[in-house]
Amino acid sequence: MLSWIAIAFLIVLVAVGGVLLLTNRFAPPASGEASHALPLQTAQTEIDRELAPLLQGHPGQTGAIFLSDGVDAFAARAISARKAGRSLDLQYFIWHNDLTGRLVASEAHDAAQRGVRVRILLDDMNARGLDPHLLALDAHPNIELRLYNPFRNRRSVGRVFELLRRLVSMNHRMHNKAWIADGRVAIIGGRNIGEQYFSADAQVNFRDLDLLLLGPAVEQASGIFDAYWNSAAAVPIATLGARSPEALRALLEDVLRDARSDGARRYLDRVDDSELVRDHYRSGLHPHWSTGIQVVADPPVKWAGDDRAQWMVGRLAPMISQAREEALVISPYFVPGEDGTARLAALTGRGTKVGIVTNSLAANDVYAVHSGYAQYRERLIRHGVALHELRTNARTPTTPTFVGTRAALHTKAFVLDGVRGFVGSFNVDPRSKNLNTEMGVLFDDPVMAAQVRAEYLRLADPDFSYRVSRMQDGALCWLDGTQTSAVVLDREPDAGLLRRALVRVSGWLPIESQL
Repeated sequence: MLSWIAIAFLIVLVAVGGVLLLTNRFAPPASGEASHALPLQTAQTEIDRELAPLLQGHPGQTGAIFLSDGVDAFAARAISARKAGRSLDLQYFIWHNDLTGRLVASEAHDAAQRGVRVRILLDDMNARGLDPHLLALDAHPNIELRLYNPFRNRRSVGRVFELLRRLVSMNHRMHNKAWIADGRVAIIGGRNIGEQYFSADAQVNFRDLDLLLLGPAVEQASGIFDAYWNSAAAVPIATLGARSPEALRALLEDVLRDARSDGARRYLDRVDDSELVRDHYRSGLHPHWSTGIQVVADPPVKWAGDDRAQWMVGRLAPMISQAREEALVISPYFVPGEDGTARLAALTGRGTKVGIVTNSLAANDVYAVHSGYAQYRERLIRHGVALHELRTNARTPTTPTFVGTRAALHTKAFVLDGVRGFVGSFNVDPRSKNLNTEMGVLFDDPVMAAQVRAEYLRLADPDFSYRVSRMQDGALCWLDGTQTSAVVLDREPDAGLLRRALVRVSGWLPIESQL
């Protein structure tokens, strides 16, 4: 009798546990008032007036400027914030509370002080411990901050228990990156907000890529932002916690003071010397204008039962499969899976040139991701895919200036047949395909394709990357082409024994779907 009671109790426990895990996909419920992008005006703001002659000269076209340098990428955001007179809509996966994070927060606050409406949407997974700073910004009457799929519990212990209870829903994150000023200027790409993304970190900086857009595609970006802002997943931070007005004012004063410190001034001096700043203030910016530019994104809430045709993977995977002559992919986290590996093998099988640039183990900041990628390397090479892994230390004086000692890849882009391509937040991995929401720019334009192709070739060059190959016995090797005669390495370059061991152990775990 007791055994049957125990079994019944266990069944009930499992059932209740399942309900707890699978219910409340996004909680707490969104409670903020709906709002939308403000109507465009002909000459209301400085940005309106500056762009008017450019837009009139290119009706129906979108202007695009590639931002590959971190300092230029920061400058583009700072300039647009300073010139904004109507709105700033900012959407990010990560916003670090470091030097550049505080500088950007200061720019947003200064804009709000001028009467600009500022909306900030952040993913909550990386916002742990930032509530006081975020609430301080949100306290400004012209700033509203919402969190995507947030934790109810704002303290560490509570967050852990909530993560266990809502494991399925909390695994869905917003990976989008968008900066939109006055509905006229949009910056879309791979960069989050933080020192590593803007060439300001003392140790490691990312090689990354954004597109600055002007024109019709910016309205698409604004529409995407509104959809996320008004979705069930976006919750006003003010409903999640509170602080005394005095504490918030003191904290905000600290942020603004740091943004005017000597360290900030030294970085801003580098920004003032950037090519983009110089070109902007002498009217030397020359966007490429095209009708073949489109801003796209996943739906704000991705769930397993959805129509996947509306997902980013439903757009991007068929594009790659249709390449005829060449498919070149840049992805810092590259875990193609069985389906992706078969897709790439099919391309090479019909004579299409396929090349991949991704992080080496030494450059990769997530060991588990490298373990997921490593199991497909030999098969990809055997099918004729060219694999290049980024060096953590480039061997050329032409490298963009970094203050840190090491680099890592963060660019997410591809180019097909020298005509079509993509730049954005989408990695070739299961997480971007199935779990995270993603955003980016699709283009059908040979000039833009040539720029992405040039970036691929630069990163694949021996000065920047190792070529992964196979020795006669089938074992993997890495070719260092910086010497007169290529040096063949028989183990993961620049990575110690412990790091290699961690990757091997990670490869034993059934976690590929989460990578």
